Amino acid sequence: MSPPPPGDADARRVRFTDLFDRTHAPLLAYAVRRVADPADAADVVAETFLVAWRRLDDVPAGEAARPWLYGVARRVLANHYRGERRRLALADRLREQVVEAVAPHEPVDPVLLRAMDALPPDDRELLRLVAWEELARDEIALVLGVPRATVRVRLHRARRRLMAQLAALGEAREDPDPPPTVQRTDDIGHVRSGWASARPGPQEAR
Repeated sequence: MSPPPPGDADARRVRFTDLFDRTHAPLLAYAVRRVADPADAADVVAETFLVAWRRLDDVPAGEAARPWLYGVARRVLANHYRGERRRLALADRLREQVVEAVAPHEPVDPVLLRAMDALPPDDRELLRLVAWEELARDEIALVLGVPRATVRVRLHRARRRLMAQLAALGEAREDPDPPPTVQRTDDIGHVRSGWASARPGPQEAR
């Protein structure tokens, strides 16, 4: 299909601009009265005018344009409500899963948490991938986008720095070789423990 003549395109823009100027305020008020968040109302109006632009030839002339736009906005709102219900249902399911995944009650080790907080961010993330996600070195390498050998070196250094922080806090172990436990708190103040040494990957295990 050949593009419309320049005059037709100009006429469409003029007509749409006039439609927007005449109906934007009442359409926004229509949407605001039907959603909880004003930002959602703005999205509804934007989507409604996008439909109007695409179907400009179907928009009635004169005062009939406003109820026509209300009809479009009503359908846009219906889609919004369906999406919101799906989002809330998903959030409810996720909350249930979080509650089920809560660890048993264990005492929080504040010294260990302070030692972890004192580490560089990269060290903390590496130790968390080991202790929280229980990843092997191959898996950590995939997460971080680095070679497996780099993970081994970084993990060794992170463990040493963690031991140094524990020593500075008066919690150093007599034997520095065994890796310290890393604990994490969950949403209700519980902790989980894990060893700050990654499992070897399948290639290393062979």
